[in-house]
Amino acid sequence: MHRPDPDRLLERAKRYEARNGRGHLKIFFGAAAGVGKTYAMLQAARLLAQDGRDVVVGFVETHGRTETQAQLADLVQLPVLMKNRRGSCRKEFDLDAALKRNPDLILVDELAHTNFSGMRHPKRWQDVQELLESGIDVYTTLNVQHLESLHEDVGRFVGIRVWETVPDTVFEAADEVELVDLPPDELLMRLREGKVYLPEKAERALSHFFRKGNLIALRELALRRTAERVDAQMQDYRQENAIREVWNVGERILVCIGPNHQAVKLVRAAKRLATSLHASWIAVYVETPALQRLSSSRRDEVLKALRLAERLGANTVTLSGQNMGNTILQYAHEHNINKLVLGRPSRKGWRRWFLGSVVDTIISQAHGINFYLLGDESLPILKSSPELAEDHVDRLSSDKNYGNPLWGVVTALVLTLIDWPFREVLSPSNILLVYLLGVFFVAMRFGLWPSILASLASAALFAFFFAPPIFSFAIADPEDLIGLAVMLVVGAVTSNLADNVRSQTQVARYRERRASTLYHLSKELAEARLEDEIIEIGVRHIHAEFGGRNTFLFPDRNGKLCYPPHIPLPISLLGADLGVARWVFNHGQIAGNGTDTLPSEKAVYIPLIGSTGAIGVLVLEPINLRRIFLPEQRRLLDTFVNQIVHTLERANLAEQAKDATLKMQSETLRNSLLSSISHDLRTPLATIVSASSALESDGEHLDENSRRKLVRAINEEVQRMSELTIKILDMAQLEAGEVVLNRQWYEAEEIVGCALRRLDKKLNNRPVNVQIADSQALILVDAVLLQQVMVNLLDNADKYSSEGLPIDISVETTPFGLTITIADRGPGIAEEFQHKIFDKFFRIHAESAQSGVGLGLSICRAIVEAHGGEVSVSNRNGGGAIFQLHLPILQSPPSIEPE
Repeated sequence: MHRPDPDRLLERAKRYEARNGRGHLKIFFGAAAGVGKTYAMLQAARLLAQDGRDVVVGFVETHGRTETQAQLADLVQLPVLMKNRRGSCRKEFDLDAALKRNPDLILVDELAHTNFSGMRHPKRWQDVQELLESGIDVYTTLNVQHLESLHEDVGRFVGIRVWETVPDTVFEAADEVELVDLPPDELLMRLREGKVYLPEKAERALSHFFRKGNLIALRELALRRTAERVDAQMQDYRQENAIREVWNVGERILVCIGPNHQAVKLVRAAKRLATSLHASWIAVYVETPALQRLSSSRRDEVLKALRLAERLGANTVTLSGQNMGNTILQYAHEHNINKLVLGRPSRKGWRRWFLGSVVDTIISQAHGINFYLLGDESLPILKSSPELAEDHVDRLSSDKNYGNPLWGVVTALVLTLIDWPFREVLSPSNILLVYLLGVFFVAMRFGLWPSILASLASAALFAFFFAPPIFSFAIADPEDLIGLAVMLVVGAVTSNLADNVRSQTQVARYRERRASTLYHLSKELAEARLEDEIIEIGVRHIHAEFGGRNTFLFPDRNGKLCYPPHIPLPISLLGADLGVARWVFNHGQIAGNGTDTLPSEKAVYIPLIGSTGAIGVLVLEPINLRRIFLPEQRRLLDTFVNQIVHTLERANLAEQAKDATLKMQSETLRNSLLSSISHDLRTPLATIVSASSALESDGEHLDENSRRKLVRAINEEVQRMSELTIKILDMAQLEAGEVVLNRQWYEAEEIVGCALRRLDKKLNNRPVNVQIADSQALILVDAVLLQQVMVNLLDNADKYSSEGLPIDISVETTPFGLTITIADRGPGIAEEFQHKIFDKFFRIHAESAQSGVGLGLSICRAIVEAHGGEVSVSNRNGGGAIFQLHLPILQSPPSIEPE
């Protein structure tokens, strides 16, 4: 009995914890409309209701089917929402009523349905997710063509594109899926009998969607999708319970390949077997330390076989382990593999009996697995060995495994010189231990073959110099002979072990470097915000890891691939073939050097596949194809590309969100503007219409005084409308950044005086106290705009303070800038509104007797900030508001020489 994997148990516990408090989702799944999904759902719900469960029908579409409507008789139904659209009334699911009712179980039909615009969620499956999060169990229905991953394929052979889709993650996260199946002939009979659609709709469906071939294909898709889900559940159960025995519930084929000419033949044989059995298949290659004793040409055999397997539809896996047979069996048991395709053992006779065989090991230890042995005497069958998938190993393995054998001889001679003075003190066994230590050192430092030579040289030198009689290879003492034999055996074993340890160290070092490279790439990409930064990071890291110049190509607004609009790096590639890139972009397949498509190209063209399809192309001009196409390097490159693509999508989504926010703000601004204008134009327009009508109809009967009053009223209201329009235009110009400051040197007293003259009539009955210190310095401002600020602030003070109360103005110049203060004796501004008072369209009392749209103070702030200053508001002691603006002195004013 095998113990469960603690990591898997922890993962399982986390999944259960994440689902704690969440509702249970059951999907009634079918191939097409009319198979009985809704009917089966209602039957299951009625049984639960009879057992005392609180079951509620949230939304069920019966399509006029009498047997389905009969199932609703005893169930509680929530009222539906009625929505009008283009003159027709449509029923919608009421999510808020369902949440308020909070039943144990709710029935929500048609999971892929698109909600009416303006509802909380655009899709019904999002409504279901909210119900589940609230702890409510949900029963729902779904057709196979509505799955996101299948709807395009269904559209091709059915001829009708389905636009209402459900993400596969929702289907996969369902707690239970019940397949509701019906043979195509029976479904067509139901359709003709009017049990699926009304007669006029049924005739149209029979000639389009409900053709027998379509129904057969949809039924197969539904069955396969359900079988895949059941298979995944079985695999989870096996892993959670640490079941190692193979369950023959489905056909799974594993082909084991090695670095030999037979690998390609094994792959083709496994493909034929998988096709005949309609089974999934995996091509596996085991990576052991013995890899470093292989040449590059032998490794290329594995690369060729793995790439062929991928093209033929297999999943390719590279495993690591000390023992090839045990590693393959462990993988086969974990993935419930029941068929193994192997090459015939290469060892014959006594070599096979004495040294063993990977095939014999697998066959003797496996249970419940069928084996297919393939062999061809005309082809050399070599020992299967692993592959490290690193271009750097080519150099290192050559230096290590076929290093200079003289190091072994030199080490033995040096140890002989060291031991010679102590030959009378040390026993022969101790001298052998010294030699053994040297052999182990050579194995760790120089590799296997130098260490074996060191072992042989040490044996010869020990026999000649230390074993009596000395200076002779004859050994008189049997103990010395036995010790020498043991040293040779121990030396060979320890050399091999040390060689394996060194190999594993190298593998671990390269993998750690790859992990470090991925970490640095991910870290830099996480900090990048702009597309140019992401591209620059990608180009730099790809060049550092895979060598060669590279670049990214993206479609412009017209769909034409072009280089990114940034300054190219020295390592950027500029000579890409845009025609090849366009083919790769359109087909989503790799092409170029080292591939089967346009292999004469110098560069490799790799599509950048995002969540919505291809978004661009990576063009890489490799300096060594092995650094790209070796299995682990290819996976590393794919990881690089995926990281870059996801970051680019994240940046694009952030940009889209920013644009959407701006559009929303613009829409809000437009609505506020229309609302404010409609309110503030209503009164003056009504006054103008009334006065003009009176002049037109009763003008001859009115006295001169009455006519003057009416004309004055029209004039005042026109002035109000003119001021409103000017404010709106000024605000629009300031928001668009179209206002250019015309800075000139002015006295503050002159600006204040001009503003007071513009408001002379309005402030005629109100005292205005102006306090300006003597010898005020000149200020560099746009006088026209600053006067507008003063006018707006004075007009605001006049509106919101009682007639006859004074307005105080003070001007003060310091070395740091100019400060202008305007204070009134009105009601003041509450503290909670002081930070909003300068916002566009903000008014403390939206509907009041005072006219305005809430733009005056916003214009003041925009003008002051354009000058580099700031404006603030506070309440004064005794009542009233104080508006204070501060303008910095940017440069020293010019000196005026006296005349």
